[in-house]
Amino acid sequence: MSSPSTPDLTPVIPRRFRAVFLMLVACFALWGLLNNMTDNLVPAFESIFGIKPSESAGVQISFYGAYAVLAIFAAMMVEEFSYRTGVLIGLGFYMIGALIYIPACIMQSFDTYLLGIFILAGGLSILETSCNPYVLSLGPEKTAVRRLNFAQAFNPIGSLAGIFLAKYVILANLKGNDQATQLFWVCVPYVGLIVVAAVIWFFFVRHKTADNPYTDTASEQKMQSGLSKPALILLYLICIAIPVGGLVAANCLMENPGVLGEKVCQLLIVMCGPIVFTLLIRTYRQMLSTLLKLPRYWVGVIAQFFYVGVQIAVWTWLNKYCCLQLGLSEDTAATYYVISLILFIVCRWVATYYMKKFNPASMMALFALIAIACCAGAMYLPADVLFTIGGLPFSANVICLILISGGMSLMFPTIYGIALGGLDSRVVKLGAAGLIMAILGGAIITPWMGAIIESTESLWFALVPAADGAWNEALKTSDLALRASMVVPAICFGVVLLYSLIFRKPESN
Repeated sequence: MSSPSTPDLTPVIPRRFRAVFLMLVACFALWGLLNNMTDNLVPAFESIFGIKPSESAGVQISFYGAYAVLAIFAAMMVEEFSYRTGVLIGLGFYMIGALIYIPACIMQSFDTYLLGIFILAGGLSILETSCNPYVLSLGPEKTAVRRLNFAQAFNPIGSLAGIFLAKYVILANLKGNDQATQLFWVCVPYVGLIVVAAVIWFFFVRHKTADNPYTDTASEQKMQSGLSKPALILLYLICIAIPVGGLVAANCLMENPGVLGEKVCQLLIVMCGPIVFTLLIRTYRQMLSTLLKLPRYWVGVIAQFFYVGVQIAVWTWLNKYCCLQLGLSEDTAATYYVISLILFIVCRWVATYYMKKFNPASMMALFALIAIACCAGAMYLPADVLFTIGGLPFSANVICLILISGGMSLMFPTIYGIALGGLDSRVVKLGAAGLIMAILGGAIITPWMGAIIESTESLWFALVPAADGAWNEALKTSDLALRASMVVPAICFGVVLLYSLIFRKPESN
């Protein structure tokens, strides 16, 4: 890590932009809350509708499919209009998607819920594509990464709120109630949060800013498509209709949607629409060509893919790991997830503070190394209980698993800021879309790690020959499989480490 220098006293958020920044921070917390709350819909819908895990996976396919598809749509939209327009439309999509939960509840229709989830997640995708570069633009470039880390620090706070809403509003009302009552409680938090989204929406309706307010470049010439507004609207509708139709066709044609390879095919199908139209429009094709000539950017997209994948994978399987290693019930093991998330929040705040003294990329390299070491600890350290706090047992390997969340804390916004750093403002919006599309990693890396966890034999088992291979029928895994699966996050953190080392200097391409 580079040696500390004189502290930078430049304000991270200039005073005149603090109201806008506050509302953008509310958006960060909102999508963090909704992401974590939606994760709990998978087991909830399995219980409510009595469907198989392969069928309930439609929730993740709809959610991550929307992120992968609509990020490009959002980039086109904010390029033609503004970041503010993207925020307004993203919030609007969320509110429409949440309202669809009401007829889905009345009809007791799983497919209608999937439609609502797709539209809701599409709104979140548009929000992320718009809000991240919007935050970067609200001040000088030298504080951009710190500013984004500061804003992103509120995202896990929303995630924590989402966990509690899911646990005490949705999951707590599944037992002992009929299907209609269960579905009612699924709707309550999503529909209730429309009030929060509406407040933010009305703020941005009234508050108009340029796309680069700090440099006052509202009149800057933008690379636009040259299409009329009606043609643009038609194009946007096609961008939505093609992937949605592709997803429906994929679900109808594929017999086993739970298979990893078929999930990937479904997501590739829904991504075809916006990618084709991006290539057909000359200005956007030129923008894409420019981005692909910049290794700092396109390698950043790859690094973001692996980072998002490892975050979702580690948190998805953390509960199962703690259940088997410590012999706990699922309810008790869920507490370790909350502890991990709190550590994630604290480390992100601390990292954001120290970025004014140290190079963000160097800090990320250090955090990646720590995370890789913790993966090794989760693979090889014993499960013997070392101490107990508040009735919760802690072993060396479980402590390492929790510490991984601290290592992940600064990665998403830091990769984002490094990848977009120094980009021409004419291509930064499409660049932002690529980094949001990388959220697709959550739908690829998580099943990959899950396939090892649920396997009775795997090539990766050779890495932990001393582990116990006895099969646990209740958890559908073994100590051997769980420990071997930790190679997946180690590989992902290795990719992030390489990116941070190669592009740690601001002037590197």
